[in-house]
Parts: sequence; C-alpha cells; structure tokens
Amino acid sequence: MIVLTRTVLPVLLLGSLLTGCATHSDGTAPLNQRTWPICSLIGGLVGGGLGAIENGGWAAGGAALGILSGGLICYAQDGDEDGDGVFDRRDRCPDTPANTPVEHHGCPMPQYPAASVKPESAQSEVITLSDDVLFAFNQSDLTPTAKSRLDALMSKFEDADVVSIKVVGHTDSVGSDVYNQALSERRASSVAEYLLSQGVAPNKVTSEGKGESQPIADNETEEGRAKNRRVDLHINR
Repeated sequence: MIVLTRTVLPVLLLGSLLTGCATHSDGTAPLNQRTWPICSLIGGLVGGGLGAIENGGWAAGGAALGILSGGLICYAQDGDEDGDGVFDRRDRCPDTPANTPVEHHGCPMPQYPAASVKPESAQSEVITLSDDVLFAFNQSDLTPTAKSRLDALMSKFEDADVVSIKVVGHTDSVGSDVYNQALSERRASSVAEYLLSQGVAPNKVTSEGKGESQPIADNETEEGRAKNRRVDLHINR
C-alpha cells in the first residue's frame, strides 16, 4: 500500500480541486464566480478525504484547506454561463437569452425598427417661362405670345400620366415685398386659369406666388432680375 506523505498530499489536493472546479457538473463549461460555494464543498470533501488517508488528525485540516482553496480557485474562474461570448466577470447582464446579440459588457444590443421602404417619389419636371414672354410690364394678363407658348405645351399637360401641375409665380426684388407677392400670385393664377380653360382637369392644377423670396440669379443686375421674373410649372407624374 502506498503511503501519502505530507509532500505528496498538497499536490494531490491541488490537482483534485483544479479538476473538480474547472467544469460544470456536465463537464462542458468553466464554473464562474457565482458557483464558488460548490467548489468550496468539493474542495472540502476532497481535502478531508485525502487528509484522512494520512491520519485522522489531517482530515479536518485538509477539509478546511480544501474549502478555502476550492472557493478561491472557482472564484477566479472566468466562465461564460449564459454563452454570450462575454466572460462572467465582465458580464453586466448574466442571464441574456441564447442567440441574443450583445455589446462588450454582455448586455443586449439596442434593437431598432427596420427602416421602412419609401415608395419611389413621383417623377417631376419643371418648365420655366420668362414673365417677359407671358405678361406685359407689371401686368398679370397673359399676352397672345404667352397663350401660344402654353398651347404648344398642352399635350404635355394633358398626358394621362400627369398627376398634378403646380404653377408658381416669381418676381425680382424691385418694389415692395407685399406688391411683389401679390403680383406673383396674380400671374400664377392667370396661367392656371388658362390651363383650365383649355381642358386640363381642375383637380390637377394649383397655383401659388412666391414673390421675390426665391431668386435664381443676382437681383443687383438687370440680367439677373430678368431671370428671377418667371413662372415655373411643376409637372408631377
């Protein structure tokens, strides 16, 4: 019979504790800090048993050493009890459900609703007509030239694919804001009324004035002011 010496006993005790505390009861994963009491119990049993082999006096001491060593060893184990890939020592959310994406602290990643797919915007076309073609100076009545120009575009306006036509009047910055706003509205309305008189469906045509608020050129030059005096027809399909 082999007699265990005081030199061999601690080695066996340590090996037993490491083996017992390295795995769960099913042998699949490291124990972690929360299961250190189990390791202490295993260590105490193993230590007491090994101590008793030497003599009766060693049993109590071996058990005490096993309880202490087993608890400390398992407390130091860095397991991953919930299987989220984050060691339990750093896991702030230790009971994360399986297959849940987590951030570096082990807590579930924020979930955002899937972006809704917006329908493709309607195709639009803007036709710009100079007010010099459409109106006499400071007037809102259409000139014969203006009517001819609009007649040439009528097939486009009456296309079945056209959903809406918005007529927008603009002016330059000469004169007061109030006057320019009113003039732009009257001119846009004149164009819209002519389209309706030529058979464009009333539910498709709207008009509005923007006055001098949306220049497309420098109002400090005559050339720029001429570009700013205009009527835009926004055709949506």
